[in-house]
Amino acid sequence: MPEEMVQTGQLVRSAAGRDKGRFYLIYDVLDEAFVRVIDGDKKGLSNPKRKNRKHLEFLPQKAENVAKSLQRGESVRDEEVLAAVKTLGLSHKDFHIEQKGG
Repeated sequence: MPEEMVQTGQLVRSAAGRDKGRFYLIYDVLDEAFVRVIDGDKKGLSNPKRKNRKHLEFLPQKAENVAKSLQRGESVRDEEVLAAVKTLGLSHKDFHIEQKGG
């Protein structure tokens, strides 16, 4: 996907790796090949996941409120990210997110 098409806050789904099928938001773009993603659960703001772009499915949905806050350098809570991922991902029939704890 071209650089200009990848946006902070954009919803993506992992297409490869142990996290295949998991939804994330783009946290930032590292270079032409890699981005960092967050989900507010296993990969929070304090520990974003580095992911190869080739291993992601880019979806048209975007968490505008999270994106604007991140771009302004404002604080965002993991709970807000998790809520956005769940809300945006619900439009996909195969949506799933692992629950914390047990």
